[in-house]
Amino acid sequence: MKNPYLFGYIPFVTISLFSLTFGVYTVSVSVELFKEIGLYAGMREFLTDIQLRIFLLVIYALLFFMVFSALKLIAETIHETAMLFFSKDVEGKSYSQARGGNVIYFFGAFASAVGIYSIKILVTIFLLTTFIYFVYVVYKLSRFMTTESTIGLIVFEIMVWSVLISIIVYILLKLYNGVVASLPFMENKTD
Repeated sequence: MKNPYLFGYIPFVTISLFSLTFGVYTVSVSVELFKEIGLYAGMREFLTDIQLRIFLLVIYALLFFMVFSALKLIAETIHETAMLFFSKDVEGKSYSQARGGNVIYFFGAFASAVGIYSIKILVTIFLLTTFIYFVYVVYKLSRFMTTESTIGLIVFEIMVWSVLISIIVYILLKLYNGVVASLPFMENKTD
């Protein structure tokens, strides 16, 4: 008998690995920034280089862990809502079939260690892993859905993610423009 909860730890490990790889990259960027602005020497009076890097890694890994956990929660909510609208599976067989896709993220998290010093590689691996996971889940769920329902599921999820990302980008751009406009040296140029 196969235990269905055997791989229940995979999402936690996956989020932890992605958080660590993104955290290590952010630590190296932060240390370089601290050196450029002259803050690094002051921090070194209180902490050794290793202590500083470990403290920063803990903080950044925790922040990335919260971000990835929130993304997982949002993704599951969007997916479950799409399944509510488009799936006719009342027994939940499709749900258990799609859970096997967590292994894809698991291997993607391990692969992210390759790009630990490049944000482009890290983001590319994360997005590629997400795309492969999405294709896998849609393929597994298509056995339990009609072609129209499968298309509806894909369109629904893409539209909801597009709206969500557009709102976040819009808010960030408005915030950025507000901060830049409030800088004192920007006011002198407009006068």
